[in-house]
Amino acid sequence: MSRVIYSVASSLDGYINDPQGDFSWAVPDEEVIAALTEDAARASTFLYGRRMYETMAVWETDPTTADQSPESANWARMWKAADKIVFSRTLPKVWTERTRLERELTIEAIERAISEASGDLTIEGPTLAGEALRLGRVDVVEVLVCPAIVGAGTPIFPEGLRLDLSLDRARRFDNGMMQVTYDVR
Repeated sequence: MSRVIYSVASSLDGYINDPQGDFSWAVPDEEVIAALTEDAARASTFLYGRRMYETMAVWETDPTTADQSPESANWARMWKAADKIVFSRTLPKVWTERTRLERELTIEAIERAISEASGDLTIEGPTLAGEALRLGRVDVVEVLVCPAIVGAGTPIFPEGLRLDLSLDRARRFDNGMMQVTYDVR
């Protein structure tokens, strides 16, 4: 059965961006992009909120993004081949291929996405993932910990969330990033 994986890059103190919205400290190098592409290739579907979709759509809409490096090109190919479901009440339409718009994240919408998927699903963006975590529909939490402390910003987990986790994998990268993968118990 397909798993729902919350995949997120985080500062050491638990934020996806700093108070100004900057996340340049989380830009991965070639080694990390290769590892993330390998992991994401197991996923057939990406679940996004509006802001994360707008951020990630450049992998299809801006060819210069994929031209940055061979690993960026690999990521772009994989991203374009995956299905994307965007959950947003305010986005008027989606503009990338293999993408559909849903207005609300519900247990039924997640179950439908799972039944349609040919592989795992990743859910990205802390607001959407927070909703799925509260609904009990996240199977794996995967955090790319970046060597930065930003002091404040958007937290990777919603306030008041309580989960028991079991470490599945930890891997270190030469640039100081570390990826930890936990199964939700």
